[in-house]
Amino acid sequence: MSENRLHIDWTACDGRGLCAELLNEILIEDEWGYPLARSGETAPTVPEPLRKNARRAVDRCPALALRLVNS
Repeated sequence: MSENRLHIDWTACDGRGLCAELLNEILIEDEWGYPLARSGETAPTVPEPLRKNARRAVDRCPALALRLVNS
Protein backbone atom coordinates (compact mmCIF):
# COMPACT_ATOMS: atom_id res chain seq x y z
CA MET A 1 0.00 0.00 0.00
CA SER A 2 1.33 3.45 -0.84
CA GLU A 3 1.92 6.22 1.63
CA ASN A 4 -0.86 8.69 1.01
CA ARG A 5 -1.38 10.80 4.13
CA LEU A 6 0.89 13.33 5.78
CA HIS A 7 1.00 13.00 9.56
CA ILE A 8 2.23 15.95 11.62
CA ASP A 9 3.52 15.16 15.10
CA TRP A 10 2.44 18.31 16.96
CA THR A 11 4.50 17.38 20.02
CA ALA A 12 7.70 17.38 17.94
CA CYS A 13 6.96 20.29 15.57
CA ASP A 14 8.71 23.54 16.44
CA GLY A 15 7.04 25.73 13.81
CA ARG A 16 9.92 26.47 11.47
CA GLY A 17 7.63 26.34 8.44
CA LEU A 18 10.01 24.48 6.13
CA CYS A 19 7.38 21.84 5.34
CA ALA A 20 4.86 24.48 4.28
CA GLU A 21 7.47 26.00 1.96
CA LEU A 22 8.32 22.63 0.42
CA LEU A 23 4.73 21.41 0.20
CA ASN A 24 2.70 24.57 -0.27
CA GLU A 25 0.09 22.75 -2.37
CA ILE A 26 -1.00 20.90 0.79
CA LEU A 27 0.21 22.98 3.75
CA ILE A 28 0.01 26.59 4.89
CA GLU A 29 1.54 28.21 7.96
CA ASP A 30 -0.43 29.59 10.87
CA GLU A 31 0.58 32.89 12.45
CA TRP A 32 3.29 31.14 14.53
CA GLY A 33 4.80 29.18 11.62
CA TYR A 34 3.16 25.84 12.37
CA PRO A 35 1.82 23.85 9.39
CA LEU A 36 -1.88 23.50 8.73
CA ALA A 37 -3.49 21.45 5.99
CA ARG A 38 -5.19 23.60 3.36
CA SER A 39 -8.00 21.02 3.40
CA GLY A 40 -8.53 21.32 7.16
CA GLU A 41 -7.75 17.61 7.66
CA THR A 42 -5.57 16.49 10.55
CA ALA A 43 -3.62 14.13 8.27
CA PRO A 44 -4.10 15.50 4.75
CA THR A 45 -4.14 13.23 1.74
CA VAL A 46 -1.11 13.50 -0.50
CA PRO A 47 -2.03 13.07 -4.18
CA GLU A 48 0.29 10.86 -6.23
CA PRO A 49 1.87 13.76 -8.18
CA LEU A 50 2.92 15.41 -4.88
CA ARG A 51 4.34 12.35 -3.11
CA LYS A 52 7.92 13.09 -4.17
CA ASN A 53 7.63 16.61 -2.69
CA ALA A 54 6.00 15.19 0.45
CA ARG A 55 8.86 12.72 0.94
CA ARG A 56 11.31 15.58 0.55
CA ALA A 57 9.46 17.62 3.19
CA VAL A 58 9.49 14.63 5.55
CA ASP A 59 13.22 14.06 4.99
CA ARG A 60 14.09 17.72 5.56
CA CYS A 61 11.97 18.40 8.64
CA PRO A 62 14.53 19.51 11.25
CA ALA A 63 12.28 18.35 14.11
CA LEU A 64 11.41 14.99 12.50
CA ALA A 65 7.76 15.92 12.99
CA LEU A 66 6.43 14.69 9.64
CA ARG A 67 5.84 11.24 8.24
CA LEU A 68 3.92 9.68 5.41
CA VAL A 69 1.42 7.03 6.46
CA ASN A 70 -1.00 4.64 4.79
CA SER A 71 -4.67 5.29 5.21
